[in-house]
Amino acid sequence: MGIQNFPAALQPIIQQGFLEREFESSLHSRLGYRMCADRQDFAVGIGETLTKTRAGLKPSVTAPIAPATNTNLDNGLTTATFGIEQYTITINHYAATTDLNMVTSRVGIASQFLLNAAINGEQAARSLDELARNALFSPYFGGNTRVRTTLASSGPAVAVDDIRGFQTAFVNGVQTPVGGSASLTVMVGSNTYTLIGVTADATNISTAPNGISGILTFNSSVTVADATAGNTVAATTASSIMRPSGRGNTSLLQSTDVLTMGALLNAVAQLRLNAVPEIDGVYNCYLDPVSARQLFADNDFRQLFQGATSANQVFKKGMINDFLGLRFIPTTEAYVQAHPTIANTVIRRPIVVGQGALIEGDFAGMATADVTPEDSLISIVDGVAMVTREPIDRLQQIIAQSWYWIGGFCAPSDTTTNPTTVPTATNANYKRAVMIEHIG
Repeated sequence: MGIQNFPAALQPIIQQGFLEREFESSLHSRLGYRMCADRQDFAVGIGETLTKTRAGLKPSVTAPIAPATNTNLDNGLTTATFGIEQYTITINHYAATTDLNMVTSRVGIASQFLLNAAINGEQAARSLDELARNALFSPYFGGNTRVRTTLASSGPAVAVDDIRGFQTAFVNGVQTPVGGSASLTVMVGSNTYTLIGVTADATNISTAPNGISGILTFNSSVTVADATAGNTVAATTASSIMRPSGRGNTSLLQSTDVLTMGALLNAVAQLRLNAVPEIDGVYNCYLDPVSARQLFADNDFRQLFQGATSANQVFKKGMINDFLGLRFIPTTEAYVQAHPTIANTVIRRPIVVGQGALIEGDFAGMATADVTPEDSLISIVDGVAMVTREPIDRLQQIIAQSWYWIGGFCAPSDTTTNPTTVPTATNANYKRAVMIEHIG
């Protein structure tokens, strides 16, 4: 559709590009989570789901060839292959719209037009940031939960608060539903058991953000002492979650367990142990204002900068600084959860991420000529399409201002990086981020 089909009062605004600049400005809000995503184009004509394969490393060779075996055509060597793993990204279509009636908005029509564009831009930015946040946090909650109901007597089925991270196991690099040959070793209380089945509750009563309550079934009976309500349940492949005083799960956090510099440095150390690459030289730490305030009150943090000159950028510019191997990025989109057992107390969750912790797939077909013809009013800004539709109602009075995005986010795994290939690495399936839980 061409500009000439719009009322003359709006044509100068569109021709001068005011609308596009207003929309782009709103997209650059300080939300944060989407910033850490590695962007990849999702090609046209390959369906809605893309599975990618990542090659692992081979173990180091530290033993020399024995002269006695260095014979024949194989020289005494045995063929060894490297491991692989797969992760999947799925695209979906997200959109929203606003109508503008030119008759009822006749006074200040240009301002209302631009205001709608700005609000649409803010909505798009916040929506994508929350999608990125959800995709990032979900696997890093995985494999960490607690017993929800104490068993009346020893038995194989245990009710837990969150089954994420227990539903699948990696078999030859492929995520396979737990059951049959795909089992998972899990510590319940103080003993380990073999998980062989997972069932989600018909009615979800999980207290974790986006959690899924359910039943874990083991191949042997779990003792009552281990399956007591509040006890920690953790898979051997669980993601790393740092808590003050070494608390085993969320419900065990106490009112004195606030954020400290030590917890952040432990998170950095964990990422470095797993050889996670940095983002432009440091790791990103996303935290809300209360978490940031607690950090500035930490004695170790204050002592680190005691006696520093007034030029110290940490205190001059707040938390967006590169120091201690961290780049602090305040956000208002961080998960805040009521404490499951302590009234009037909330749990906050900063997260420290390295490069590759999140992948964003943008559908390449959004900008093709058949989707965005030359005479259409569709602008692609930061991967999001802004659409302005001419009035097509009977009275030619109502203009539609919309946005849409076709894409998806996923957090890739790193199961092939393990102590065999990187001696300091952990066995966690997801290694490129470390979550911190504290009271605030």
